[in-house]
Amino acid sequence: MNMAFRETVPALRCGLLTAPGVAHAFFTREGGVSQGVYASLNGGVGSRDNSQAVAENRRRMAESLGVRSARFLVPYQIHSPDVIHVEEPWPPGERPRADALVTRARGLALGVTGADCGMILFSDARAQVIGACHAGWKGALTGVLEATMDAMVRIGAARENISAVLGPAIGPASYEVGPEFVARFVEASPGYARFFDESMRAGHSLFDLPGFIGMRLIGAGIGKFKNLGFDTYSNEERFYSYRRCVHRAEPDYGRLVAAIALV
Repeated sequence: MNMAFRETVPALRCGLLTAPGVAHAFFTREGGVSQGVYASLNGGVGSRDNSQAVAENRRRMAESLGVRSARFLVPYQIHSPDVIHVEEPWPPGERPRADALVTRARGLALGVTGADCGMILFSDARAQVIGACHAGWKGALTGVLEATMDAMVRIGAARENISAVLGPAIGPASYEVGPEFVARFVEASPGYARFFDESMRAGHSLFDLPGFIGMRLIGAGIGKFKNLGFDTYSNEERFYSYRRCVHRAEPDYGRLVAAIALV
């Protein structure tokens, strides 16, 4: 049975990824059934939320994209540069460990979770090749963005035709880091110092993760890139934030989901 695209829960979308045969969504925390710190559209199976609530939330996301729940795929993320090419769902309980997925198979939704980290959706609408990538600072630094593009090219995409959109992520005004963090980036490339600004706290800096992600994608030859510009940390009503959870000493936090499908 074919399922039509229906906007059943609120989501952010971008014209760069809007094309015939392609459905995508950057889901917010609105429109689900989870309670407490997870309210309400928590998509994190790795959270301590009620598993039935998470399953219902993901069912709503899948329905919104026009795919069955069993074909809504999100890997076990490990902050790596690892990418998997998928053509069919994996067996229940056997999520692969990776931080990006690519496909040219129809009826599969590729998703990633985040709660400050970058969630990037990719599409070559002409070749009908898509990808989804989770990029925190470690993944972005070690090459997950470039690896996602390389994997798309291997299955038929043209680098100059790929569009990528960065969804809600922690903004540069909210991401304070210590000197050892800065040193790690500058050691990798002295030019990366431009992604750090002075913080009000002595010896600390503010890191521009969205800017760093954009730079890496442009350097890899992306056709078009857009940052939606939403800061997860400062907008509690719409987004979950790991860092906000830590600062408040909360017991856990929900996960946002971004997903794309060929339908």
